[in-house]
Amino acid sequence: MSDLLAGAYLAKGTIGNVGTPGAPIATFSLVVVPSQHSVTGTVIITQAVQGPDSHIVVPVTGKIYAAGLGKFTQLVSLKGQYVHSVPPPAIGSFLAEFNAHFAIDNAWNGVGGFSYYQHNVENVPVAAAKNLQTELA
Repeated sequence: MSDLLAGAYLAKGTIGNVGTPGAPIATFSLVVVPSQHSVTGTVIITQAVQGPDSHIVVPVTGKIYAAGLGKFTQLVSLKGQYVHSVPPPAIGSFLAEFNAHFAIDNAWNGVGGFSYYQHNVENVPVAAAKNLQTELA
């Protein structure tokens, strides 16, 4: 039972074209437990364009597995749900799905994509947070 969280660590970073005006960016903060192939945490999707999708917080769970894809050593998948509010003149809210997938190296840099209500972002960079890069080195 004590080995359940063996090797657990924190991973932080972004998925998306950071610096591109109007591009949606998914910022992640995840607890990774490689021995259990599990990932749990939070993703915050931001977009400079104002509207109901300009700031979304999503609790996520997922899987992490070793990969043998050249420079990419790990495959990660995330899923979660968040409350999406319908803009006026309609009234209401519903649970919307969030999904992400990426192929990364040991420093959490690579390529991936994510989708959320009526948005699909593919083939974008995955970058570890600057302070995480030095911790993993």
